[in-house]
Amino acid sequence: MRFYIKTKKIALQYNNIVPIVFFFLSLAGLYFSKMDISFVVNEVIVRFIRDGVMVLSLIIPITAGMGLNFAIIIGAICAQIGLLIILDFQIGGALGLCFAIIIGVIFAIFLGTLIGISLNRATGKEMIATIIMGFLATGIYQYIFLVGYGTFLPFHNNEIILSRGVGIRSMVDLSIFRNTMDKLWQVQIGSIQIPFFMILTVFAFALVIKYITGTKLGQEIKTVGYNHEKAELLGIDVYSVRIKAIIISTVTACIGQIIFIQNIGMLNVYTAHLNSDIFSCAALLAGGASIKKAKIRHAFLGIFLFHTLFIVSPQAGQNIFSNASIGEYFRSFIAYGAIAFALMTR
Repeated sequence: MRFYIKTKKIALQYNNIVPIVFFFLSLAGLYFSKMDISFVVNEVIVRFIRDGVMVLSLIIPITAGMGLNFAIIIGAICAQIGLLIILDFQIGGALGLCFAIIIGVIFAIFLGTLIGISLNRATGKEMIATIIMGFLATGIYQYIFLVGYGTFLPFHNNEIILSRGVGIRSMVDLSIFRNTMDKLWQVQIGSIQIPFFMILTVFAFALVIKYITGTKLGQEIKTVGYNHEKAELLGIDVYSVRIKAIIISTVTACIGQIIFIQNIGMLNVYTAHLNSDIFSCAALLAGGASIKKAKIRHAFLGIFLFHTLFIVSPQAGQNIFSNASIGEYFRSFIAYGAIAFALMTR
């Protein structure tokens, strides 16, 4: 009996080795950074509402056995397309944001379908395929808005166009959207600001993901993720289920990127979407997920652990080595290191 309990404890510690390591690294970083706790808490809350939905978008494809969906970067691109179109027509406020979401989701459904069809031809190599798709989509997107706007695509807002009359500026102001949602039901508790509406929005998406996994489609997704052959024997259209899983992921990522950008209030047109896939995957894995299993609790725990370390590392590097750039390099290291470490321990 004692041997069984000891074995269970060892297995539990091994299964949670990644979040345990990140927890102690976060504590060490917090100690050496000497940063105020309330400041770190505020920053973590902001990053939770910015990145929460994007991280949740990874869960369904993992459940479907497709691994980490690096193609969520395409969902982020769809969001930016929607925002740029509405910005071009100068429709601001909540109405403009709603139209941007609708346009982005339409693009996300279309492109998500194409991604799903492509991944059905790359079964077993989904992760590397989605990385390449992300690079391809980025190149096409940058070409359209750098060369296409003002040539084969007409524009209506001169303020966002480069002086040569072709291409959109690299940085555009989203003051007509800024904090449209963040200001709703925002409460100050001491020195900590809590945007209850946005926190509830993230939790609402978590509940949607939870609901989907409990539906008939969700059961089919789990079955496909467990075993393709058995799923086919049960009469499940495996390819169709995989496409639906990617569509859900891409649409969720699109909405997540809109939440992220409206919170910042500025759009770096050509690079805002970059690394959204890497950081989201790293956060999910930091919470204890793997490329075969991911839960909502992994997403939430990972966001807090990963971003806490992300926040304190530059100042910790400055205090330990008298060089803040070491902490900045460490940010990139922990993002890629989280993915590598999780893959090696699973």
